[in-house]
Amino acid sequence: MTRLARILAGSALALALASPAAAQSEQGRTPEGALIETSPDLAYAPGSLTPAQLDASNADIFTSPGMNVFRRFPRETTADIVKFYTEALALRSLNPIQLTETQQMILTGVGSMQIKLSAGQQGDRLYDMEGGPAGGTGIRFFVLTYPDADVVRERFAAAGLAEPVFTRGSDGIEQAVVTDPGGFTILIQIRDGAKDHSDDGVGVGINTSDLEESRAFYREFVGLEELPAVESPILGTTLYPYRHGETTIMLYNLGDNQHPDNGSAGIQYVVRDAPLAAARGDHRDLHVQTPLNRLAGFGLVTVWLSDPDGVTNYFAQVGGRPQQASAQ
Repeated sequence: MTRLARILAGSALALALASPAAAQSEQGRTPEGALIETSPDLAYAPGSLTPAQLDASNADIFTSPGMNVFRRFPRETTADIVKFYTEALALRSLNPIQLTETQQMILTGVGSMQIKLSAGQQGDRLYDMEGGPAGGTGIRFFVLTYPDADVVRERFAAAGLAEPVFTRGSDGIEQAVVTDPGGFTILIQIRDGAKDHSDDGVGVGINTSDLEESRAFYREFVGLEELPAVESPILGTTLYPYRHGETTIMLYNLGDNQHPDNGSAGIQYVVRDAPLAAARGDHRDLHVQTPLNRLAGFGLVTVWLSDPDGVTNYFAQVGGRPQQASAQ
């Protein structure tokens, strides 16, 4: 059994969705409760893709200038979470998506992309942010950038929250560490020339249990641009950045991994061919959280895959099934 399989062995939902029987089912639910329809006609037929197509990364199917990220939190903290992200952090409030009669996806704008806020910790996932960035594996923090520390402090005070305490690192960058009302860490950076409201994009910090395995996943399967490693004085560790446009994933290995979390946050890629991403994942024997499906009522084809520590990597295609994969 692989390390990832052991991590998820207790997940009844994940195993059910990944099973052959579930692959033939007609209906299911996302972790947020939205209705999905699975159908064999969504997938590429066996033998229709070449080895080169299957071995390639997914860089060739990205259609957006960055990635979306999502944040799940306890439902009772919803009002405080929305206030924190839209008032204290001053992210742009966008029209929410009504997934079900009782479930909304609350959207905030970060540059061209979004941080999606989802109330309720649905799905058989792990939620454990104890210890912050060093406490365990999974997405442990977001990085947001601003041009003026005084403005950030004023916004927190106006929202009735303690003002962030900024320190200047050896790299000359002012930084402050805060936590949202659900206990998730936000690293605020002040940079000369940065756009306000973090409209330059968002950073995503992932603490890994096997750094090289995760680096290979985001470089060779996802297809992100590998950047030079950087030192993080505030975290006291080396970060390995992987970028697509406005969004940068920062991998590191810190702490004793005693508090894994694969539910509090995740990553979404907007692509032109979700079935191709699914086929490439199957070719690599990646774990499937939610199989290739149509999201009922939204005109989306999606597949939800796991990184080596169970972090959601969610590929979403607007529109129907493409006629064929791109030539390699």
